Amino acid sequence: MWARGDRPPPQNAVLAARQHRSGTIFMAIVVLAMAAVWTAHHALVASAYDSTTTGRLSLVWTALFVVFMVQTLMYHLERPRRLSARGARQLSGLHVAILMPVYNEDPGYLKLGLESFLAQTRRPDSVHIVDDGSTSSDYAEVRAWWNRAAPEAGVAFTWQRVPNAGKRHAQAHGVRVSPEADIYITVDSDSCLAPNAVEEVLIPFSRPRVQSVAGIVIATNNRANLLTRVTDLWFVTSQLVDRSGQSAVGAVMVNSGPLAAYRAPVIRDNLDSYLNETFMGRPVMFSDDSLMTLYAQERGLTVQQPSAIVFTAMPEKWSHFSRMYLRWMRGSTIRSVWRMRYLSMARPAFWLHLLRWFQMFLTQMVTVWLLVVEPVAFDHLPPVTMLWVPFIIGWAQGLRYLGVIRSDERIRSRALTWLMMPAAIVLAWTAAALDALVRHRHVCPHRLGHAAERRRGLPRRSGCRRSRRRPRPPAVGPAVPAGRHAQRALAQLLAPENEQTLRIALPRR
Repeated sequence: MWARGDRPPPQNAVLAARQHRSGTIFMAIVVLAMAAVWTAHHALVASAYDSTTTGRLSLVWTALFVVFMVQTLMYHLERPRRLSARGARQLSGLHVAILMPVYNEDPGYLKLGLESFLAQTRRPDSVHIVDDGSTSSDYAEVRAWWNRAAPEAGVAFTWQRVPNAGKRHAQAHGVRVSPEADIYITVDSDSCLAPNAVEEVLIPFSRPRVQSVAGIVIATNNRANLLTRVTDLWFVTSQLVDRSGQSAVGAVMVNSGPLAAYRAPVIRDNLDSYLNETFMGRPVMFSDDSLMTLYAQERGLTVQQPSAIVFTAMPEKWSHFSRMYLRWMRGSTIRSVWRMRYLSMARPAFWLHLLRWFQMFLTQMVTVWLLVVEPVAFDHLPPVTMLWVPFIIGWAQGLRYLGVIRSDERIRSRALTWLMMPAAIVLAWTAAALDALVRHRHVCPHRLGHAAERRRGLPRRSGCRRSRRRPRPPAVGPAVPAGRHAQRALAQLLAPENEQTLRIALPRR
């Protein structure tokens, strides 16, 4: 469904997007940043505090402003890497393989993604699709079409159907049947690549030190409802602000599942650890992309290519969004432990990780100080004008969202989305509260990370510690009906004789 005023693409058109770097947007960011500083200053003056209080708050705001300006400088240092003639010849000789795990995906989204592979300016050499025991469809029509279209385009492929074991194991099946690959591109089952995405995501690999490359993720269904609009605004701005700053020093923390590329040895050499990660004795089957990024960080640089863009479906219900975000935050907690333990202090990623924790701690302390300490200890309520500061900063950073030009949406529609930045900030605050709750409770999730699960919130099994030791396989009893053991962990297995999914209750410890 197309919003009024938008321009629907012609029949069989391919979704496309590009980043437009504009000096006008840069100047607007500077102006709005200065306006934020003025607003903060005006709030302090208008509050009529005494000199002691004003000095105390000025120190707090100065620290926040310095962190904000450092972040602004870093993300403006990122530039899409360009390719020389020599680099182009080197990259043309690489075997590029796409890994696509599929679980209960909508056939329409799946076919849209496969069509985008064949429409690339630099087609992949092979595509490896692994149906991880889907129960909603066998994708017969999509598979029949793909069996004809891929050979005609000169793309080798494999299509496997395996018992359900999770996204990591599905990816591993694709790795094992592609020993010739030099670069692996990981995608989700709802990923739709922009026509030049593969070509662009390969360019940074012309530098030998680069081990992984992240693409920019935008929402396919960004106009489905208010939640998808705000989520798209928040996610794109975060990628072009936070992750762009990390990329400027070669220390991207987390690659995106819908589009990321790795040198093949990064995946092959760590495959056993990837499949058998544990935390506090429990297996971890979520936060796959952040673990793969950590493997790449241990070997070299991890960067982002802002000109490599992918479309993906965002959750359209709050319940699905909250489950997705909680899963991300649980994984982020574990990754924080691994980064402190495994990353060398000589790598920028280590210090950037510490900076992020300092920024989060400082922001929370400022909020508590203004809303609790000042009113209770000093009888000073913060001025209402201070509430404008985060919104003005958000609008300033959100201007980078307008720099992404889409083929299926007019600029006035994107400008309308940009005006919703206060809603995105409130959503980020809500997510931060969930993040703090997860980090303090140290909860381990019970869901895996397939793309369809991200939207639907399907219950799955998981766990939590990084280890190369293979976990003990669970004892399996007879199949039981759903709901009988609602309080016990369930494993989903695919019966080989009839390909029906069995839900097996795991024994209590």
